[in-house]
Amino acid sequence: MTTQTASAGPLRIGLVGAGPWARMTHAPALAAHPGAVLSGVWGRRPEAAEALAAAHGTEAHTGGAGIDALLATSDAVAFAVPPDVQSALAVRAADAGCHLLLDKPVATTVAGAREVAEAAERARVASVVFCTLRFAEGTAGWIAEQAAAGGWFTARALWMGALFAPGTSSEFAASPWRREKGGLWDVGPHALSVLIPVLGDVTEVVAARGPAGTTQLLLRHASGASSTVTLALDAPPGAVGTEVEFRGERGVSALPGGGGDALGAFRAAVDALTGAARTGVAHPCDVRFGLRLTEVLAEAEAALGQA
Repeated sequence: MTTQTASAGPLRIGLVGAGPWARMTHAPALAAHPGAVLSGVWGRRPEAAEALAAAHGTEAHTGGAGIDALLATSDAVAFAVPPDVQSALAVRAADAGCHLLLDKPVATTVAGAREVAEAAERARVASVVFCTLRFAEGTAGWIAEQAAAGGWFTARALWMGALFAPGTSSEFAASPWRREKGGLWDVGPHALSVLIPVLGDVTEVVAARGPAGTTQLLLRHASGASSTVTLALDAPPGAVGTEVEFRGERGVSALPGGGGDALGAFRAAVDALTGAARTGVAHPCDVRFGLRLTEVLAEAEAALGQA
């Protein structure tokens, strides 16, 4: 797909969402980015949108007319809303000619994610899906190095959170979609975003349930390698951690620590979207990759339902 190219000058990026993720990462990164202008904030709750917009010197919007107003004054839109809210609004944004900076997962249904991909292709707009480790300074280069090295026999990925543990202080614990969909959909995209670029596309999925909503995946990849994935949001606090390791001809390579700077990663994602919008060259972590993540996760969810 050839993407329509953006004109020179800062990219006007509107923000859809005014919750914790938008407040902690998206809004401050966009407001401080030298190549972008935060063109407005849309939120489902007017008070939250107004507070976030005021904190960053931009305009607040809400409601259906507010979305239209935001799109009319934006070259691109960044999303920080639940995935199935995102997918519907992203189609609307693409149809208005706005480039897309999407959160993961793009949607929790294949149909929803496909609609976004088709809308982006139809409108010829650029897209980037914000999978943190693909853009964080401490991990993006490492992923590229493992992909270039090749020769991997197997891999292991573990994303264990204690989001719903008693006494948690995380604002994300109040997220209904995370509680409903669990670690498979919340942190599963992170694991796949590291494994697929290195081992190739997923060709086979086996899934099983573990304790407290834990999901275990066994994946076969196009390279012939296999990987195992453990995902949880409700693990005991002492079990929390993130690990990825590849094993093969050259030995063992483990994900470096300290690569989770969300602000820095989001700034890099903005750079990636700007580059794709300026050049018309699709980014590897675009909406088509986001669609593939949703397809794999939906296959795993179906397998769990049959278990």
